[in-house]
Amino acid sequence: MRLIAEIKDRQPEMASWRQHLHQCPEIAYEEEMTSAFVAAKLESFGIEVHRGLGKTGIVGVIHGQDSDDGPVPAIGLRADMDALPMEERTNLSYASRHPNRMHACGHDGHTTMLLGAAQYLAAKRHFEGKVYCIFQPAEEGG
Repeated sequence: MRLIAEIKDRQPEMASWRQHLHQCPEIAYEEEMTSAFVAAKLESFGIEVHRGLGKTGIVGVIHGQDSDDGPVPAIGLRADMDALPMEERTNLSYASRHPNRMHACGHDGHTTMLLGAAQYLAAKRHFEGKVYCIFQPAEEGG
């Protein structure tokens, strides 16, 4: 299946991730539920997970198809996870359930996009080296 078609097929699943994250926003260094959600997803994709970086940060390491035991190329992809301390006043069915907490800057989307990329890369692994998926806490206030 071609890349775009494959990603389009996963769109409903990824939309549900974003809506879940949007409903449960957490501010800087309080991203406990978000970190747990991200780590669980990464583990379900068969990705090596490192927790507790910068308190609530997560790094997933995807190992490609290395051709030897020497040094390998690596790249890092980053998404921010934190929300803002503000009240959400929308009528969305997936609006924030946490008082005075809102994903107003799209970090729920950024986290979802990186999870989607991680899922795809872990399933294919058609690359040499490593991909580090960095889920950063406290981008707004850290």
